[in-house]
Amino acid sequence: MNLSGMAKEPAQNAPATLGDVLYAKSKPLVLEHDWAKLIQSIAAGDQLALHAIYEMAHRPVFTLILRLTANRETAEELTIDVFHDVWRRASGYDAANGTVLGWIMNQARSRAIDRLRFESRKKRSHQGDEQPLVEVAADPRDVIELREQGNLLRAALAALTPDERQAMEMTFFAGLTHAEAAARLNQPLGTIKTRIRSGLHKLRHALTVKAGKP
Repeated sequence: MNLSGMAKEPAQNAPATLGDVLYAKSKPLVLEHDWAKLIQSIAAGDQLALHAIYEMAHRPVFTLILRLTANRETAEELTIDVFHDVWRRASGYDAANGTVLGWIMNQARSRAIDRLRFESRKKRSHQGDEQPLVEVAADPRDVIELREQGNLLRAALAALTPDERQAMEMTFFAGLTHAEAAARLNQPLGTIKTRIRSGLHKLRHALTVKAGKP
């Protein structure tokens, strides 16, 4: 298995919104059944399946890590690490705990947070006290794309019900698992999953329609 060099992302093409994390506008929707089949193949040692899931998921993984670390080189490095983790841990994936993409994104988030904690500890040991993490200046092209796609996403979010928006915010923004969100909202787990599925469907539809307008 060799993923080296595959995490390079041109600044102008890096996805910048939750919409890009949840789906790829230029590609057809991939069914969860297909994600699950790839994970099963990876668990059996199929490197082609790993490559396929990398092609499907590396952009949202890279984007999430880039947002958390504010460092493009670190995001490229950790993106590769995430897919090494997918290769090693595929047999441990449990659909009862969420979607395949959600499982991968949780690993990406954990990798990024671990790196931030490591860098923070290293700075404290060198300087004697805690220093704030330095933010890397954003590429102007990323800022423009972020603003444009952010407006598109905000308009699409208007299609969601308050319950759907709340469930998605807690899982995608606050980083909670479906079970944690259900406990926090005092709702059945099945209800939370239904709201998230419904919200994702509405977002994909709204964003696809709006993106197709001249």
